Amino acid sequence: MGSLVELAHPRPGERVVDIACGTGAVARIAAARVGPSGSVVGVDLNPGMLTVARSIATAGTPSAPIQWHEASADKLPFPDSSFDIAYCQLGLQFFADRPAALREMHRVLVTEGRLALMVWGSIRESPGFATLAEMLDRNIGPAAASIMRAPFGLSDAGELTQLVEAAGFRSVTVEQHVGSTRFPSIERFVLSYVHGSPLAGLVAQANIAAREKLTADTKLALGEYTTNEDFSSPIAAHLLAATA
Repeated sequence: MGSLVELAHPRPGERVVDIACGTGAVARIAAARVGPSGSVVGVDLNPGMLTVARSIATAGTPSAPIQWHEASADKLPFPDSSFDIAYCQLGLQFFADRPAALREMHRVLVTEGRLALMVWGSIRESPGFATLAEMLDRNIGPAAASIMRAPFGLSDAGELTQLVEAAGFRSVTVEQHVGSTRFPSIERFVLSYVHGSPLAGLVAQANIAAREKLTADTKLALGEYTTNEDFSSPIAAHLLAATA
């Protein structure tokens, strides 16, 4: 998250919007960077996420005030040229109308404003998720596997660049960042992604044997990423920077 924030080089006094802000992690880091003389707005369509965001206090470094708005990324409730920086972490791949959302990001930025966004890279570079998708296909069905693969739907850097440029942005750069997914165990990894996503309903409809085999097969296939302490697997992301 910190690397995404720094990608736009925030300065004291600047105005920031965090689109698809979730619980507000990026917004809070940005608020510390732009300081009390700046301002930050977090936007998300999910009211539950915003409730959590509002409940988390910003501690430590003096920070900009943060406002939270429930709104769709393709219909931002702000005038033209309202912000110096727009962030979007792991949201763009889920938007129903990606071109419209990017046009809105461009619209609300000042001339020379900066965009910084993050999307997952190829699922092939994220073996934990690639394996889980394969095991979902095998044990639950293709619909479940498709849900697991959906977050990786903007993994082509060239396609991503063209999409952003078509919205009016320029000086687009994309760099790859490799991090890790870490859980206490593979069982916890499977449970977390099944119960914390749209997978929950499909997996719940499967019989007990299929659910148990999903976990067992995933555990067997990912054994090389497991130690006595935890499960850790690489995950790749694209970090994109652009100018309005």
